[in-house]
Amino acid sequence: MPYKQGESRNQLTLTPICLDDYIGEDSICRVIAAYVGSLDMSALGFKYAETKDTGRPPHDPASMLALYLYGYLNRVHSSRRLEAQTRRNVEVMWLMEKLTPDDKTICNFRRDNAAALKGVFRQFSLKNFA
Repeated sequence: MPYKQGESRNQLTLTPICLDDYIGEDSICRVIAAYVGSLDMSALGFKYAETKDTGRPPHDPASMLALYLYGYLNRVHSSRRLEAQTRRNVEVMWLMEKLTPDDKTICNFRRDNAAALKGVFRQFSLKNFA
């Protein structure tokens, strides 16, 4: 008796092209995106909330915060593991709009915004469980 056969890895398929089609309406990443979208990043004191006209543009602190909140809720705390999630987890790809910051960028974001992150995590936890 033969084994079950999967599709050939080279087979073309008609899958949804839009990442939004892979994310359920009740997914936690939609909650995170809505929450982060409601925050005033400048008022909270995030570095690079205000950008300059010259030089290479930095990653949006709102996207990086969304990545950290997702990691916080899913017990992924390592910068290297968060970087890996941006490349293989569809929810994180959706949340980050397919940006893939490296682990050093993620680590620097945490270091540069420690006080702001602490306040946001405390506020998020209170809203999440109140």
